[in-house]
Parts: sequence; C-alpha cells; structure tokens
Amino acid sequence: MIEVIPAVLAKDFNDLRQKIANVVNIAHVVQIDICDGKFVESKSWPMDRNDAESVALILDEEEGLPYWENLDFEFDLMVKNAISQFDFFVRLGAKRIIFHLEAEDENNLKDFINSMDPYTRENVQIGIAINTTTPVSKLFPFINSIDFVQCMGIEHIGYQGEAFDNRVVEQIKDLKSQYPDLIISIDGSVNEETAPLLVSAGADRLIVGSVLMRSFDVKETMKELESLGI
Repeated sequence: MIEVIPAVLAKDFNDLRQKIANVVNIAHVVQIDICDGKFVESKSWPMDRNDAESVALILDEEEGLPYWENLDFEFDLMVKNAISQFDFFVRLGAKRIIFHLEAEDENNLKDFINSMDPYTRENVQIGIAINTTTPVSKLFPFINSIDFVQCMGIEHIGYQGEAFDNRVVEQIKDLKSQYPDLIISIDGSVNEETAPLLVSAGADRLIVGSVLMRSFDVKETMKELESLGI
C-alpha cells in the first residue's frame, strides 16, 4: 500500500499544533516543512526566532512536538547547510530527516552521512531530496548510504499549492529502473489527479499538503490516495 504522509508548513508553534491536530488520528507520520528564508524564500517554524520560546521548551525536554505520543515526524529541511544544524533538528524530535541536495556541498553531505554515529543512524532515517531540474545521477553516490529519496513534484519549492512539474515522473521511472528497492517519496502538488501518475511511475510515499488542508473529509482523502497502491 502507498504511504500517504501529511505535510504541514507552519508559521509558528500554535499554527503547527493546529495543523497537526487535523491528522493526528489519521496518519502515523507527519512531515514538517522547515524553510529558512535562505535556501527558499519563505521562512517557517522553527527557523523564525520570534517563536524561540517553543523551541527552547522542546530542547529542554519540557515539551514535545504536538501529539508526539501518537505520531512520528520527518523534517523536510529546506535549509541552507542543514548538516551544521543536524543535532538541533534531531533534538526537536525528528525520526526522519531530509536534506536537499541543492542546499549542501555534495562531498560534505556524503562525508557527514557516512560518519554518523551508529546510535543516531539506527534511530534516524536519512533521505535526500532533489528538485525537478536536478539530474537523478546526482543521487547515485548516496544511494547505499541513505534510507530513501524524495523527489519534488514542483519547481518552486518552499510553498504549498504550487503547479505540478511533470518532469518528476521521469525522475521516478529512472530511479526505479536502476534501484527497484529504493523508497521514493514525492512532495509537491500531490493530489487526486497527479497521484495516479506518480504511483504508476513507481512512487512509494505521497507527501500531501494543500489537498488535505482543503479537504472536507481528511480521513477519506487519505484513504483514496492510499488505495492507489493496493
């Protein structure tokens, strides 16, 4: 079955809590989109230091991410040089971390992933995301060191509700043809129209943002998308 993962882009901690509340009894994993205002134009929690109090409470273990008892979280790091802040994101509660290849020095990223201590590597899954304009061959040196790949379904990342970029379909097909067991997530413009194309191409996980936020029945929308992989 296809795994459908809700994505939330939150301006502050209260916004994060409200958006996660919409899917807490429906999903098992939630993706938190983290934007730094540098790699992408937008900025989101926790990179806006005006909301530093909520971050401090989590780091001090006085509070956790909303509904952390019921959910696991993956962080989509649309952040320049995120490897320098890796420990920070792990301490916030990430169980999966996604680096964007275009935001990092590729050699530094490969060395960083390969040098992670075994405990962290066992407890945090690592993925790498690529834009629709990046050749999939850029991922090949990382495949044996990561848990999954995330292909972006839009060209202009950092925002929800962007137009679908059909180039992602060929990226999925190319990756699956060479690495049949590779887990591929798709993030960006995933909806009832594009999802069948993505699943047919070989996508394993669908990251869904705006289509769920607009849905009158989030649970039913999730079920419809999950049924594509049965």
